[in-house]
Amino acid sequence: MSKIHILGIAGTFMGGVAALARELGHEVHGSDQAIYPPMSTQLEQLGIALDPGYRATSVAADCDEVIVGNALSRGNPAVEAVLDAGQRYISGAQWLSEQVLPGRDTLAVAGTHGKTTTTTILTWLLQAAGREPGFLIGGVAEDFGVSARLGGGRAFVVEADEYDTAFFDKRSKFVHYRPLVAILNNLEYDHADIFPDVAAIQRQFHHLVRTVPARGRLIVNGEDAYLAQVLAMGCWTPVERFGFDPSLEWHAELVNADGSAFVVHHRGTRIGEVHWPLLGRHNVLNGLAALAAAHAVGVELSTVIPALARFRSVKRRLEVIGQAQDITVYDDFAHHPTAIHTTLEGLRAKVGAARIVVAMEPRSNSMRLGAHAEALAPSLDLADAVVFLHRPELAWDAAGVIAAVRGQAHAVPDTDALLARLGGIAAPGDHVVFMSNGGFDGAPRRFLAQLQQG
Repeated sequence: MSKIHILGIAGTFMGGVAALARELGHEVHGSDQAIYPPMSTQLEQLGIALDPGYRATSVAADCDEVIVGNALSRGNPAVEAVLDAGQRYISGAQWLSEQVLPGRDTLAVAGTHGKTTTTTILTWLLQAAGREPGFLIGGVAEDFGVSARLGGGRAFVVEADEYDTAFFDKRSKFVHYRPLVAILNNLEYDHADIFPDVAAIQRQFHHLVRTVPARGRLIVNGEDAYLAQVLAMGCWTPVERFGFDPSLEWHAELVNADGSAFVVHHRGTRIGEVHWPLLGRHNVLNGLAALAAAHAVGVELSTVIPALARFRSVKRRLEVIGQAQDITVYDDFAHHPTAIHTTLEGLRAKVGAARIVVAMEPRSNSMRLGAHAEALAPSLDLADAVVFLHRPELAWDAAGVIAAVRGQAHAVPDTDALLARLGGIAAPGDHVVFMSNGGFDGAPRRFLAQLQQG
């Protein structure tokens, strides 16, 4: 048993690494500066000691290995202390590739959007097929109660992120995984802090394509032009494309407009009909990709499609956290205009003419840098009212975005002001969606408590 310290342990990926290391029998400690649910809850349940903040004394001198998250950079006191002490350090992605993936059939899920949900659906399908898969998901899966486990079978499903690996390894995380099956869900410009343009992201996706063996499979969104360009750079693996176009190897036919039911076709043959609690065309594509990947490793789809009716998805993916005063409150992990639009599109199809109120914290690095400022307002067209948490450090022009929002829009400087403003806007019958890829200062549950107190 080794003594491991994880720097950045409360991140969704690193929290999963912590769970796997603990399951392997290692003594695990960790540090982070932003610790909030659901990952903080998982770490607490695992009995992993957390050290808030990063200090020169964060990592014990007798630590055998330090796993460094990609949020840490040179100049961080804990990083500098590890380097000065000559301690062994490694990235989370490389640790996973060396300690967990050898000898496994790795199924990797990549894409700008939908990685977490698709990874969870695929894991659920393999579980329903009796495969006992291992997994690392960038969120806490409701059906499994954790974000990662070793599993007893040969398959291991991993959320394959294109973000860089660590301060000492600027390749995308997913190049470490060497998958047998890779899903390429979609590709858009994101991560403006590390990628100058779409072409730079495409090059990283092609690095992933280069690692998939000829006996494996690439499951690719057949309606994504950027992914078509990636494959045109060279492909050595059988490709199966998915989408709504009947000419594709896998295509979905909507039964319900909100995406809660759809028919699956493979090479023109009807495979089955999915009925599930998820909403939106984007989730139909996520489900279709997962079904195609499960089929690629020999799963008989007719035996597992019924299990999707019991699928509960991932925390913070349009998660209903409660209802009070006939107002439904949702917590959603939002980081990109396309994801915001597709999420609201699915909700609108479900709730019809009911009012949708969005509380938004533009928090991702791309949002902070203003990379998505022009696309943000149009992505909110289906909302009736929007309240932005405009923290002082945000670089983009909030006034310009607010002016372009179709519905009622406001900006407030802090969470207390946001909750007060929402209290004056929300009315019985409304659906209030909190969107942030961070902790949002606990705002969703604070607002629900505010409603419950009358």
